[in-house]
Amino acid sequence: MASRRKRDYYLVLGITKDASESDVKRAFRELARKHHPDVSPDDGGEAFREINEAYAVLSDRESRARYDRWGFGGDDASSGLGAVVDAAQDMFNEILRRRRGKQKGADTRYTLEVTFEEAAFGTEKTITIPGATLSAKPREIKIVVPTGTKDGATKVVKGEGEPGKLGAQPGDLQVSIRVAEHPQFRRDGLDVHSDYTITFSQAALGAVLDLPTLDGEVKMRIPEGTQPGRAFRIRGRGIPQASGKNAPRGDHLVHIQVAVPTELTQKQRELIEELARASGEQETAVATQPKKRLIDRVRSLLDE
Repeated sequence: MASRRKRDYYLVLGITKDASESDVKRAFRELARKHHPDVSPDDGGEAFREINEAYAVLSDRESRARYDRWGFGGDDASSGLGAVVDAAQDMFNEILRRRRGKQKGADTRYTLEVTFEEAAFGTEKTITIPGATLSAKPREIKIVVPTGTKDGATKVVKGEGEPGKLGAQPGDLQVSIRVAEHPQFRRDGLDVHSDYTITFSQAALGAVLDLPTLDGEVKMRIPEGTQPGRAFRIRGRGIPQASGKNAPRGDHLVHIQVAVPTELTQKQRELIEELARASGEQETAVATQPKKRLIDRVRSLLDE
């Protein structure tokens, strides 16, 4: 098979014969980046191979002197320059072999569970990652869970996955955040929702309640005549948008439920019936009795 016709190495690198060693090196680096097989695979690496040959010859003073004198012809070229070119070809083949063998390490996945409050206000956790092999030691890695983190969010830690092959870069650590369910609170965007059950008398007469929020209990007045399912908004007690004392926050919405008695004493039943008659639900012989006093009597008995 006929050998490939070689071009002038100075033309290959785009330099003149009086180029300095630094000029040679700079030209080689620029061309190698441009024609690397991973960047420009169309020519099968031919241009990259030719660039490496040219650099191997022109970067060495003795081989460059022989090339300037003999070029590709003559016995000296066959014995000296040809050997250099062969060495450059071997080096190129080794580079390709290593590039093909290199493989980025696999990503490591980890699920981290945090509480509702930790996800809302942010936290820092130390997790332990098992070694990639039986002989490798476990690693402890600090994970910062930002303020306002949602369930299912993923935190990526670069370079903390499995090691790569043949010196390739390691994979990443992908931490999936799981927010544990709260016994009272649920999230909707930056707002927090909760249910609160009050008694029949509290709904009818109104009350001042201690309601739980992310910041602890707060007092809230429930007006008289509150209906089941009504929601009351406590502003600024929801999920923070960012860390910091003055960061804006969502609201807390309290949904009121009214507990209806399922078992009544005879006296409680009589009072409720009396209240119903006073409200016009039944004919009453006590219509002139003040309704407020009846309600108070019902309230005291129901709350016993």
